[in-house]
Amino acid sequence: MTTTGQASYFDGVTSARHDVTVTLGASALQVQTSDGRMLAEWPYSELESIPAPRGLLRIGRINNTVLARLNVRDPSLAAAIDDLSVPIDRSGLTERRDRRKVVFWSLAATLSLLLVAIYGVPEIASRLTPFVPYTAEIKLGAAIDAQVRSTLDEDHAGPRFVCGTDAAESAGRAAFDKMFARLEQAAARPIPLRIAVVRSKEANAVTLPGGIIYVFHGLIDKAESADEVAGVIAHELGHVAHRDGTRTVLQQSAMSLLFGMLLGDFVGGGAVIVAAKAVLQTSYSRDVEAAADLYAVDLMKAIEADPRALGTILTRIAGSSHSSLKFLLDHPETKDRVDAINSRAGGGAVRPLLAPSEWADMKRICSGSRG
Repeated sequence: MTTTGQASYFDGVTSARHDVTVTLGASALQVQTSDGRMLAEWPYSELESIPAPRGLLRIGRINNTVLARLNVRDPSLAAAIDDLSVPIDRSGLTERRDRRKVVFWSLAATLSLLLVAIYGVPEIASRLTPFVPYTAEIKLGAAIDAQVRSTLDEDHAGPRFVCGTDAAESAGRAAFDKMFARLEQAAARPIPLRIAVVRSKEANAVTLPGGIIYVFHGLIDKAESADEVAGVIAHELGHVAHRDGTRTVLQQSAMSLLFGMLLGDFVGGGAVIVAAKAVLQTSYSRDVEAAADLYAVDLMKAIEADPRALGTILTRIAGSSHSSLKFLLDHPETKDRVDAINSRAGGGAVRPLLAPSEWADMKRICSGSRG
């Protein structure tokens, strides 16, 4: 590498031009006259490039008190200075390195955001769920209820979507209310519960945050006793007690809100849609479902109803070729769950929740005209 060369030096005090020899030392550039007199010594780290015509390297010293400058036309010497001084960077290497660093850290920040959204937000939501005030949970459920009902009401029945609203269905609604009152009293939840039977052929039930429960008419059609319907509702009450719906909504909508804010959706309107989809489409983990099952068994025992009824209807629906029950994930798991339910149920006498005539009325809860 070139260590010496010729250049022109201006001291910044006079306009005189000095033909000088530039020597590249270990840590600094030295400027000397032809007779060896030292005019300047600039550390490489303090050099700065000054705009100059093509083919000329013009450099100065950063924060120099005078506007001294050095003009280097020797390409070899200029290249050597460029190699030794990071601030000069005539090749653009430092700029490219800085650009790569910006790209790298931008990608790292984006990845971190994704990781936080995918793993951090759900974990934080899970930990915060027990501390969500019940008043806030009720408002959360109310916010997504309209979206959920709109999604479920595929035929746009409007008010007639809810069963038990006309005279022909009133006896069925009375029988259903009688059965649910037993469950509600024993559950003794700190929030008011809202339950409705809706006109849907699926054998299903859905629980929203804030104690809102929808029982699909298809479930009552599949059931062979009021205790079986009660067992499923007791399972849903387990989700209410454990605040599973609230946790799921917070996990899903918090992520949506985070990305929505990045995309300019500061009002979080998209979060309501995501939350509704989470309630309707997300399957709970096996542990969550098992906990709700055990809650249901204990609740059924508390009201002296059949604690095995939940396992009975699970088995029947799992054996159906058109099984659509939300909390049935696969048949082997259903068998394990039924075994756990029966083990928890134990023995003991039970009393049917409804008389045969009342059960017959409940079966006709959606029999009226849909108008």
